[in-house]
Amino acid sequence: MDVWNFLILPFSNCVKDSGNMNLEHDSIGRCRTAASRTIDFKPIIRHTAYPIVDEAVGLTTTQAGFRARFNTERHAPSSSILAWELPRVLTEVSRLGLTWPLLLGQAPRGDGHAVMVLPGFLGGDDSTVILRQFLTRLGYVTLPWLHGRNVGKLHQVEGALMRFYRAHHKSGEKISLVGQSLGGIYAREIARRLPQATRCVITLGSPFAGADAEHMANSLVRRLFERLSGHTAQEMRDHMFDQDDPRAPLGMPSTAIYSKTDGVAAWMACVDRESRLAENVEVRASHVGMAMNPDVLHVIADRLAQDPDDWRRFERKKGCRSWIYPEPASA
Repeated sequence: MDVWNFLILPFSNCVKDSGNMNLEHDSIGRCRTAASRTIDFKPIIRHTAYPIVDEAVGLTTTQAGFRARFNTERHAPSSSILAWELPRVLTEVSRLGLTWPLLLGQAPRGDGHAVMVLPGFLGGDDSTVILRQFLTRLGYVTLPWLHGRNVGKLHQVEGALMRFYRAHHKSGEKISLVGQSLGGIYAREIARRLPQATRCVITLGSPFAGADAEHMANSLVRRLFERLSGHTAQEMRDHMFDQDDPRAPLGMPSTAIYSKTDGVAAWMACVDRESRLAENVEVRASHVGMAMNPDVLHVIADRLAQDPDDWRRFERKKGCRSWIYPEPASA
């Protein structure tokens, strides 16, 4: 059974997705030959591996062990760590159910701009329904990606790029991008190709910066990605980046949210090089559960509410945040 159907759909019945599609039609995101003459479609990505299998708030009895292993290790998580993803996601879902009213009450209101949300590997729009509903309740126009399960196929990436371009063209306004895991890798490359249309980029456990593709994600996940996408992780990297440095500045505000207890992706591969417009925020979360983790949702709401012309870093030491968010690392 698909992990998202098991975990998300029951909860989403209580938090219904409005599917607000004010800015686009269902055809947005479909790759057209004519449109490709307008936009430079260098295969943005030959697929990205790095599923969205979870990253949760470490269980209290094992959190110290998780952090001890990940703080000093730059390799991909082992299968034993991956096995803890499901119970950790369940913990995050429980926390979200308990804190939902408080989370909505404390989050800054949105200004109504559009936010496109891209799912991780093996995830579809159902995997981001809670995140999109949260943003909708705050006043944003949320755009699902409408390309089914994300298995890293090239046409899916091109479709996401085309959908983003058409939504921007129709509204005339810049759009923010939020991507989980593999979806975050897509988001950064879309922003790199269409900077004039991008307001900001937020990635959730996205291993966009790994120097060695073989060590960016758990080996089991990587093999599954290669089987479903038809490409290796290294081939994905070769087709995805126009330049050798995946941490090169994007030209707009970007926030990389990562967890040292990530059960799927190597956390060091999810960290950006901090600069005037780039920051990292560490959370205690699972990989798959980031899009429903209350601490992560709080950061996303805070970042989207920032004025891109007067952008400021996430204030980790504000109030009781320092108890929740560890001191972030930097590349």
